[in-house]
Formats: sequence, C-alpha cells, structure tokens
Amino acid sequence: MQPLIIAIDGFSSCGKSTFAKAIAQKLGYAYIDTGAMYRAVTLFALQNGLIRDSIIDIPALNNRLDEIHITFRRNSETGENETFLNGMCVERDIRTIAVSEMVSEISVIKEVRTKLVSLQQAMGKEKAVVLDGRDIGTNVFPDADVKIFMTASPQVRAQRRYDELVQKGMPASLEEISQNIAKRDHIDQTRKENPLRQAGDAIVLDNSNMTPNEQMVWFEKQFVIEKP
Repeated sequence: MQPLIIAIDGFSSCGKSTFAKAIAQKLGYAYIDTGAMYRAVTLFALQNGLIRDSIIDIPALNNRLDEIHITFRRNSETGENETFLNGMCVERDIRTIAVSEMVSEISVIKEVRTKLVSLQQAMGKEKAVVLDGRDIGTNVFPDADVKIFMTASPQVRAQRRYDELVQKGMPASLEEISQNIAKRDHIDQTRKENPLRQAGDAIVLDNSNMTPNEQMVWFEKQFVIEKP
C-alpha cells in the first residue's frame, strides 16, 4: 500500500494529539502537531511584546514571521515529539494558559495561517504522515487519504485538559479552562480564514466516553492500513 496522509480535525482538548501520535506510532508514520505550531507563534508573540493586554500587534507580528522557525524533534528518553521554536524546546511553554488564551486569536491572522499551512504542506508532501488540527482535511490537505473529525462534550474536554495540566505540575483552574474552551470553540468555528468544520468525507469520532485504547480499536476497525 502506498503511504497515506491521515488528517485529524476537531475541537480543542478532545484528544486529537494523543490519538494522532498513537496512530503515527502504530503505522511508523511521521506526526505533525499543527496546533503546536500555532501555539509556538503565540509564544513568540508573547515573548517579544507583540501581545499587550490581550491585544495583538498584527502588523508587527506579520513583519517578524520570517524570524519564526518551528521544528519537531523526537525526545530519545521519552519517545515523544517535542516542539522547538528557533532552536529552543518550548513543549512545556506552549501548553500554558497564557498561550491557550491567545492561540485562537493568533490562528485567525491570515498571514500566520498562510505561513504555517505552507510549512505543513511541505512537511507532508512525501506522505506517510499524520496531522491534527482544525483545517487539515478541509484546507491543508483537502485530498487527504483518511479524514477523521473528533469531538467530545465541553465538560469532558475541560476535565481532560485540567487533568493534563495537573499531571504536568502546571497551574490549572477547571473553571478557567472551561471558559477558555468555550471561547476557543466560538473563535475556531466563526473565524473568516478556514474555520473549524467537518469535511464532507470525514468520519466522526465522538470520544466523550472512550479511552485512548478504545479509540485505537475504533481506528483499526474503520481503517486497514499497512505500514510503509
């Protein structure tokens, strides 16, 4: 079987990255965390004073986009992919509430999306990749071989996000996370540039009551994919 492009879209905090990583590991595919890329741009903007009082200086950010270089590297100790911004590992930094509060606002900027979509398409041109995000199956790779749209109830997503932050030893408030998820859902679905929506040929996975292992059982029943 020829290598495939697997696109996983869906709402924030519904486990897209965990699912995509598991699929990539099973198939021996590369994993591209597109959400981490937008988070990295958000972190760059915060670190460089391009966001003040929740207001983004869009012209200044656009003028500095060429300074932003995002790569992924596998941690030899944990086996996990990690996000690097301009040569520095920022995997922990991009998961903070401060970044979560602004990432959807950053993602609506046309110039940012154009830059990152171009990078994502370049990363996936050889296929044998799994990508997760908001518009992979509708915009980045509309001809992806496999398209999955993930969802879960807002309450379940908030609790999962809370548990994730607590496990990492990071500050967390369930109420604050719930508000952030509601805000991001609204922005993601109503933004002008490639809003979050289900591709017509995507298969829906509601994982509100599923474990990661049960998700993989579902995937294996839905798709028969050989390793490259």
